Amino acid sequence: MLTPKQKELLMFIHERLKESGVPPSFDEMKEALDLRSKSGIHRLITALEERGFVRRLPHRARAMEIIKLPESVPQGIAARGRGFSPSVIEGSLGRAARTPEPASDAQTVALPIMGRIAAGVPVEAIQTKLDTIEVPPELLAKGEHYALEVKGDSMIDAGILEGDTIIVRKCDDAGNGDIVVALVDEEEATLKRLRRRGDSIALEAANPAYETRIFGPDRVRVQGRLVGLIRRY
Repeated sequence: MLTPKQKELLMFIHERLKESGVPPSFDEMKEALDLRSKSGIHRLITALEERGFVRRLPHRARAMEIIKLPESVPQGIAARGRGFSPSVIEGSLGRAARTPEPASDAQTVALPIMGRIAAGVPVEAIQTKLDTIEVPPELLAKGEHYALEVKGDSMIDAGILEGDTIIVRKCDDAGNGDIVVALVDEEEATLKRLRRRGDSIALEAANPAYETRIFGPDRVRVQGRLVGLIRRY
């Protein structure tokens, strides 16, 4: 059984997907349900996800699909909301992060460059698929990987400069002090060092010009952990 607010949010997302194929933003959901904060929306979406009504798609801002609707709603309606290709900022990423594929050169591995990541004030997350890049297999850990181009200078003291290409291992958790791709409020992505402070999460820059930003645990979702870096001179 869904609570009235859970059902109201589910139907709002469903109607928006039918209209445009793109889920509403957290601000739009908050306004539609007359809630005071985005954290309330996050809790409702988490509850819908746990109950199997929606699925969030990793590494994509505002990407979500409806799995089913309540029994009181005809299920044929739900089917029209499934299988869409989410739009992300300036367009679809084209393909999600994946296990590295062998490139033509046996000594390298081809990874998708998924877009740009802010090493500074957060920008809208993962803008567009730019290209692929061939990397030495020594830079990769186990699991799925993708590449991002760095924008900004907030991580310069960690040796990460604007224009660098970082290699990220896809994961949803990280150790204290790891440099991670963090998604804030499901809308903004940034590259920062993660610190846990009691029940809060701090996203810490490696540049004294930037302040550490502190969030509640329900506002930050880890999208991957930095495992390598490539720089062109």
